[in-house]
Amino acid sequence: MKILVTGGAGFIGSAVVRAAIRTGHEVINLDALTYAACLDNLAEVADSPLYHFEHADIREAGALERIFAVHTPGAVMHLAAESHVDRSIDGPSAFIDTNVTGTATLLQVARSYWERQGRPAEFRFHHVSTDEVFGSLGPEGRFTEETAYAPRSPYAASKAASDHLVRAWHETYGLPVVLSNCSNNYGPFHFPEKLIPVVILNALAGQAIPVYGDGGNVRDWLYVEDHARALLSVLARGTIGRSYNIGGNAEARNIDLVRRICALLDARLPASAPHERLITFVTDRPGHDRRYAIDASRIRDELGWQPQVSLEEGLERTVDWYLHNRSWWQALQRRTGVGDRLGLGR
Repeated sequence: MKILVTGGAGFIGSAVVRAAIRTGHEVINLDALTYAACLDNLAEVADSPLYHFEHADIREAGALERIFAVHTPGAVMHLAAESHVDRSIDGPSAFIDTNVTGTATLLQVARSYWERQGRPAEFRFHHVSTDEVFGSLGPEGRFTEETAYAPRSPYAASKAASDHLVRAWHETYGLPVVLSNCSNNYGPFHFPEKLIPVVILNALAGQAIPVYGDGGNVRDWLYVEDHARALLSVLARGTIGRSYNIGGNAEARNIDLVRRICALLDARLPASAPHERLITFVTDRPGHDRRYAIDASRIRDELGWQPQVSLEEGLERTVDWYLHNRSWWQALQRRTGVGDRLGLGR
């Protein structure tokens, strides 16, 4: 399969590109190279004849039309998005512009291309989204594919809007789409403004480890390489017009997750232990969802996918990766806003 991946220089996108090429797919990586993108994430595949890079923005219809015409992809995996909740609180317009307007532009170009190709039945447009569109859970229950949308942050609202656009292009124009909504990802190449990298890197620097509110917010953690496998399964075998929830079956409170990472660092760097002494509770962000949990039974039952990496193993792999790849994250720490407290809505 020849796959056009948008946002392929990002955290999840680059994992998808690497996984796709390992399994023999040809990939066109379309990325605008905004602040969170890093082409070093793709060093493993950069010299492969199956890999092609296009520096372009999903909001630019002309660039998209050229890329579709030149590369003639048989599928699209749409991951390009602004994705950091804290940044969406401080600057929501960029999220609407990219996640909503950009998705609409991409859909329209993909539709026109598909129609010019004779509406091939094997074509797929896979839209990759988040569980945050469903809002916040109480202490019980899990999100299913039928859960009503109730986004509570500008980021989540922009992704909910893009999900609705994708469904509309399927229902109105017949574009063959599949959708997926995932839980929190983690693993190698995770941009250093997200929770798990922040914990690791602040601990290594001997700096305060910020924990929002009381640390009781619960997330379902999914190792990024498990997610990449799931996405390729949905693309290849998912039912057209259907959505699939993807989760790690690994719920944890933020404070407990932070303490587990500190314990892993204590074992590896005993001279600076205990790292837990660096934990500092800070002002919570506005509208902070209390709990997310994914019911991933549909993708398990229909496509045979389930996570292979436990949270314990995944955290060990992640901590070790950051310890052995300092040059990667040190370069990214110099980018705008990284390391600053964002998302207070002031």
